[in-house]
Amino acid sequence: MPLDRLLESYRRGAELLDYCRGRLQAVEEQVRVLEDGQLKPWSQP
Repeated sequence: MPLDRLLESYRRGAELLDYCRGRLQAVEEQVRVLEDGQLKPWSQP
């Protein structure tokens, strides 16, 4: 694979990793607001 394609693939992987980390953080925040067995509405900052 040419170097430029490898770099592009690496950048895409880094973007996907950032996206997944953000989604995971959002879910973790939702879990933190769980009270009395009901999930309260949560708005993303």
